Amino acid sequence: MIIPENLEVLAKYVKKGRNVFFFTADWCGDCSFIKPSMPEIEAAHPEYTFIEVDRDAYLDVAIEWGIMGIPSFVVIEDGKETGRLVNKLRKTKTEIDAFLTGVKTK
Repeated sequence: MIIPENLEVLAKYVKKGRNVFFFTADWCGDCSFIKPSMPEIEAAHPEYTFIEVDRDAYLDVAIEWGIMGIPSFVVIEDGKETGRLVNKLRKTKTEIDAFLTGVKTK
């Protein structure tokens, strides 16, 4: 999982590659619930680079992208959004795997 050190680095991942942006925050209980499963999720989907985005550090980005609840996942391929799992509900490993598999088959 890549953690961008600034907005410029984050923007590079938006423009190029097949990337999953994982919006999270330290205080988020549902984020803490799914974080231990993220290495397995990443291993199951090697075609993507996973970018961890601290919602509080990048609040302007979260607002611009319509991230109202966390954890949330946005897939962007070469600058184009191809999928999103964005809501305020707790997400399970199974749900995230199914979402990412569905994005691949579109």
